Amino acid sequence: MPRRHLRVTGAAEAPLRGVLRELRMKLEVPQGFPEDVLADAERALAAPRLPSYDATDIPLFTIDPPTSVDLDQAMHLSRRDGGGFRVRYAIADVAAYVTPGGPLVTEAHRRVTTLYFPDEKVPLHPTSLSEGAASLLPGQDCPAVLWTIDLDEGGSAVSTDVRRALVRSRAKLDYEGVQRAIDDGTAEEALALLADIGRLREELEVERGGISLNVPEQEIVERGGTYELDFRAPLPADGWNAQISLLTGMAAAELMIRSGAGILRTLPTAPDGAVGRLRRTAKALRVEWPHHVPYAELVRSLDPRLPHHAAFLQECTTLLRGAGYTAFSGGEVPDLTTHAAVAAPYAHCTAPLRRLVDRYASELCLAAVVGDEPPQWVLAALDELPKEMADGTRRGNTVERECVDLVEAALLEDRVGELFDGVVVDVQEREPAVGTVQLTDPAVVARIEGGTGDLPLGERLRVRLTQADPGAAKVQFTPA
Repeated sequence: MPRRHLRVTGAAEAPLRGVLRELRMKLEVPQGFPEDVLADAERALAAPRLPSYDATDIPLFTIDPPTSVDLDQAMHLSRRDGGGFRVRYAIADVAAYVTPGGPLVTEAHRRVTTLYFPDEKVPLHPTSLSEGAASLLPGQDCPAVLWTIDLDEGGSAVSTDVRRALVRSRAKLDYEGVQRAIDDGTAEEALALLADIGRLREELEVERGGISLNVPEQEIVERGGTYELDFRAPLPADGWNAQISLLTGMAAAELMIRSGAGILRTLPTAPDGAVGRLRRTAKALRVEWPHHVPYAELVRSLDPRLPHHAAFLQECTTLLRGAGYTAFSGGEVPDLTTHAAVAAPYAHCTAPLRRLVDRYASELCLAAVVGDEPPQWVLAALDELPKEMADGTRRGNTVERECVDLVEAALLEDRVGELFDGVVVDVQEREPAVGTVQLTDPAVVARIEGGTGDLPLGERLRVRLTQADPGAAKVQFTPA
């Protein structure tokens, strides 16, 4: 996964548009959809396979960034009679529109994921589907895969049901608005329960040894016809919302394992060498890590607002490298079924508008919950899906990294030679005079090298900008 979390908001006719177009060409990003794919989408829109079960009476709501229109998930939360909670989670049902073996499917396998650039997105499916009929937009009747997960009073799942349903979202909410409503007590119960259930699920995550890294996101924002960079610290509501998705992904994995056919998101435990390096980094950053304290417990104690803690959290993302997809069928469950950061079996199933594998996961779970064999077109795709997803994820990470590098270079192009305040957030073990510096303002994270001594990891440092070239998407500093 990328070392920096990225969020893109806004889309303007900025001076960078030509450079971004060149970047898409260099990365061989698809430009538009072929005519046969668009025609296939039009046929699907004219005759979708709608479910017979009507769940439009459930007052679902979505939580997404304000500008998002490709809405994969909608939820409703309630209390159960006798105690506990009910989570109803509707996932966009792409299979209602795509025909196995058709042009839409072929093109989705070529793209694998939606790619996000500052000026535009390159969608997995035509926008008439992903931002239109298949998106869980408010006031629109949509086919969905409806999960109903009952929890006990401690937040543990006690039963799971999955079925196709027609649903209708009542409201499109955003994270800041959700957090504000919950904090000031104006949230309706279905929304207020997000905090109750989210906190319970976070406690269970602690118990099983899982970890969610609270790393600030680097955000590309449009202002005044150009792009700037900010850091956005995740809100508690971000984490609570993520816990609902994690809950569903864990329930999906359990169904797949029980049925003997599935595709899991897996991550092996980090090798001792990686953990040892992280311990050395903690020492250099003066982050106290007693040997009896587990890694997950340490991370939860950190405050990302403190520079040396933020630097350590960035280093922690290195332990998440190596995540992949593991497919299986015929009742032969693989040896590795868990995701080390989740500390449980887990599957991607909640974002089918933006990620290829999720549509297959939905079909596997729908079959598993009623004891049926998965559709043949699903089983036929399983062997190739892990490699396809790995290639697509790699391309998505490259797009994110190069977009940020490009915006950083354009932002600083006219400031070569100037001095900035920053914090050293990474130092190369073999070349301790080379590393990464995070500026205080603007929100830039870039390479630093050329000093006469070792870089002071976690320390504030005055640095000089020596290179900022948008054409090469390169920014570099040297200690001042």
